[in-house]
Amino acid sequence: MAKIRGLYAITDPALIPPERLLVACQAALNGGVRLLQYRDKPATNAERRKRAISLRELCRDHDALLLINDDPQLAADIGASGVHIGQSDGAVQRARQLLGPDAIIGVTCHNDPDLAIAAARAGADYVAFGRFYPSHSKPGAPAANPAVLSTPLPLPKVAIGGITPDNASALIAAGADAVAVIHSLFSAADIEGQARLFANLFSVKE
Repeated sequence: MAKIRGLYAITDPALIPPERLLVACQAALNGGVRLLQYRDKPATNAERRKRAISLRELCRDHDALLLINDDPQLAADIGASGVHIGQSDGAVQRARQLLGPDAIIGVTCHNDPDLAIAAARAGADYVAFGRFYPSHSKPGAPAANPAVLSTPLPLPKVAIGGITPDNASALIAAGADAVAVIHSLFSAADIEGQARLFANLFSVKE
């Protein structure tokens, strides 16, 4: 799963109105985003399907992965690269049955190594830890300790929560294979330039 690496962008309808979704994501992908998660809870099912299909094509053009937030059925319907899910009993197994063996399934694990170990045993392809810093998107989320990124796991670890180009290096050094960003990327005046700052952190590590 080496492809779960680098800059991981998550869309937010509060930051990106529907009419700017493709333009903003195009800029982010131009700047080096390797994984894009489509997250759009206020939209109708029809709107989400239409937007997800457009994002799928955009990601394919940039050799990037499109993941759908918390909706394995939508991911299966449009042929997305995979899905990101939260904590619920049997969620990984159900997603795998629906999406097949080649799909990418990521699981939120907060600050809990035991949740990550359980997700790995259930067949997840990566785990996400966080939030590590104060977050605009989820200000009430419990804080995570960077030490959790050193948890020995047979799958990639994604860091999320308040990450900026200035504080991401510490998380990468602690063991993050990818950093997931929302506000610090999509609120930037120059989305492409901001994405490039993040992407360059991984180039330096190589």
